[in-house]
Amino acid sequence: MATPQSVAFHTLGCKLNFAETSALGRQFESAGFQERRFTDHADIYVINTCSVTDFADRKCRRVVRQALKQNEQAFIVVVGCYAQLKPEEIAAIPGVDLVLGAAEKFRMLPFIEGLSKSTGKGMVQAGEVSEVVDFVNAFSVGDRTRSFLKVQDGCDYKCTFCTIPQARGKSRSDTVEHVVANAREIAGRGVREIVLTGVNIGDFGNGTAVIEGMKPRKEALFADLIQALDEVEEISRFRISSIEPNLCTSEIIEFVANSRRFAPHFHIPLQSGNNKQLREMKRRYKRELYQERVAEIKGLMPHACIGVDVIVGFPGETEADFEETYAFISSLDVSYLHVFTYSERDNTPAASMAEIIPVEERRRRNALLTSLSEQKRMTFYDQHLGQSRPILFEKSKTAGKMSGFTDNYIKIETKWKEESLNFIESRPLIRINKAGLVEC
Repeated sequence: MATPQSVAFHTLGCKLNFAETSALGRQFESAGFQERRFTDHADIYVINTCSVTDFADRKCRRVVRQALKQNEQAFIVVVGCYAQLKPEEIAAIPGVDLVLGAAEKFRMLPFIEGLSKSTGKGMVQAGEVSEVVDFVNAFSVGDRTRSFLKVQDGCDYKCTFCTIPQARGKSRSDTVEHVVANAREIAGRGVREIVLTGVNIGDFGNGTAVIEGMKPRKEALFADLIQALDEVEEISRFRISSIEPNLCTSEIIEFVANSRRFAPHFHIPLQSGNNKQLREMKRRYKRELYQERVAEIKGLMPHACIGVDVIVGFPGETEADFEETYAFISSLDVSYLHVFTYSERDNTPAASMAEIIPVEERRRRNALLTSLSEQKRMTFYDQHLGQSRPILFEKSKTAGKMSGFTDNYIKIETKWKEESLNFIESRPLIRINKAGLVEC
C-alpha cells in the first residue's frame, strides 16, 4: 500500500480505552503520522471498541460508516474488547480492513505496513485471550487538565454477566515504580489531575504480568501504589476511577481520608441491592458489606462523593427484588448512579439463565433508578452550597463559560477566566443553575 500520512482515532467505552487510544496515538506519532480529528479526512481510522452492552456493538458499526464518509478509501482498523470477542463479525462489516485482538492491538504498525484495501472481508489477527500476558503501558494526553493512567488490566473474577475476562484476559499490573514514573512524565506535560484506571484496579499486584521482558511476578498491593503516588508532588490531584467493594479496604479508605493528593471520591460498583441477585451474578460481597463501606467512607469523609454502578433487569430479578434494590440505594448516602440495563452477552452464564425480564420492563426500571440518581446528585450538590471547595478549572462547551470539578466531584460552571484554566482555586459554591451545575 502507499505510505499513509495521517491517522484518526475514535474511542468507545471506558477511561481505560481512552488511555490505550492515546498510547496508540503516540506510537503512530513516533512513526511519522499526523493525527487528525475523527471528523476530518485521514488515511487510517482506528476505532477502539467496547462491548459492555449490545448498544456498544451497534455503535461500532455506525462509527465505521462515519469514517468512510470522510474518506471512502481510508483503511479502517478496529481494536478493543468487541474486536477480541467477535473479530469475524467485525471483519464482515463493509469497509473494515483490519481487526486486531487484545494481544495484537499494540503491535498495530507492522500489520498496517502490509495492509491492502479490503474488497470483501477484512483481515483478522486475534489470538486466544489466554495468550494475553503482557501489561502494556498507557496513559492519555491531549487534555492538559486531566490524564487517565492505566495501572492494571484484565480480570480474574467470574461475574456471570460480564465478558471482560474473555476480552482482556487475566488480571495483571504495572509496577509501582513504573506507575510513579508515568505520573511524573504526565506531570511534565502540564497535567494537574490523574485518574487511575484499569479493569479491576483494586486487584493491583495480585495478578501476574510480563513487563519489559521480566518473568511474571507478584507486585505491591493497591494500597502501596496509592501511598507511593501520594508522594508525587508534581501532581495536584489523583482520583480512583472505580474499585470493587470487597477490595475497597479500610486501609484504602483511611489513607484517602488523610492523604494530600487523593480526591474524596469513590466509585464503587454495587450491581444489585438484593443478595439473591448478587449471588446469581457471582459478585464477591453481600449488600451488608457495601453498606459498611459507604458508612465508613462517610464517617471519615462526610463530604466525599460516592458513585454507584447498578444493573437492572438481570435474569430472575422480580419486582420485589428490584424494589429491594431501589429501597437499599435510597437508604445509602451516595451521590449518583450509573444505571445499566442488562443485555445478554454471548458465552456468559447469565445469557442462558431462566426468568428473562422483558426489555420494556428493564427500561422502566432503568428510568426509575436514573430518576433516583438525579435526586441523589441534587441532594449532594445542595449539601455543599455555601461551602468553599477546591476546583480544577477547564474549558466549557458553553460560550463565555468555563467548567470544572471540585475535589469531591461536583460539576462547576462559572464565567470564563482564562488565567484560571488548568489551575485549582478554592471558591464558594453559590447556587445550582438550570442545567443542574453548581455556580461559583
